[in-house]
Amino acid sequence: MKTTMQTSVSVSTADTGIGSTPPLPFIVQVILLTQRTLLVNLRIPGVFAFVPALLISVFSLIIYQAQLGNAAQFFLRGQSYLGFILPLSLASASLSGSSVASQTIINDITRGYFNKLLLTPANRWALLLGPMIANALLLVAQVVVVLLIGLLLGLRPATGAVGLLVVLGFTVLLGISFSGLTVGVALLSGNSAVTNSASFLFFPLTFLTATFVPVELLQGWFKVAAYINPITYFLEATRSILNTGWNAPLILRGLLAIALMFIILFAFALYSLRVRTRRR
Repeated sequence: MKTTMQTSVSVSTADTGIGSTPPLPFIVQVILLTQRTLLVNLRIPGVFAFVPALLISVFSLIIYQAQLGNAAQFFLRGQSYLGFILPLSLASASLSGSSVASQTIINDITRGYFNKLLLTPANRWALLLGPMIANALLLVAQVVVVLLIGLLLGLRPATGAVGLLVVLGFTVLLGISFSGLTVGVALLSGNSAVTNSASFLFFPLTFLTATFVPVELLQGWFKVAAYINPITYFLEATRSILNTGWNAPLILRGLLAIALMFIILFAFALYSLRVRTRRR
């Protein structure tokens, strides 16, 4: 607690340029705000907030593999269904775990600390990126656990250890992107319940896509919805890395889809921050 308070004081005064002290460089502000968010969220019992999302992702991975592993050989033609379904569990962990940044902001708003930050010359982008990057760093631990469970279940990635690292990077980028939505809702509403409701939007995203079968086997409106859904391109890219090898077009499409998602949702978060600044 003492360390957290000291960090909070430093960010809200000298480290953000309050009074006569000139503002620190943008990157330093981001690092300090990231550090503070990590300290706040790693405290006991706060650290246990990550357990439910992690357990759901691991449980779904085990159940999907047990129920559909053999049946999937009809359309995967010898590929690993574990490598096919694992990205879905990673997406679920990434999207459901993206609320860390927003809950930190909600707590700061409730305690009045966020308004104090707005009084400083702190860069507005840093106020958003600090919690979002901390969210991503915490997400790394969750993703690593899911990947380790996959390896214990028999996953043999076609691209080896490097491929696993790339999949980890994809998942973290997806989490950062989606956190822009929850952060934006948190800033607009200032309400924990409303923000938690927004995080449940990940549920349709993970099912209006090629969840259990390749996108080529989908039909009608569902196939159209899958092609619009950015999660589809995340799944295609990571599935190819795990099951078939390096596929540059699929990987590039996945990165572009996540980048577009980040741009749109981060712009929404910036708009929400401007609205909250005007209210103050």
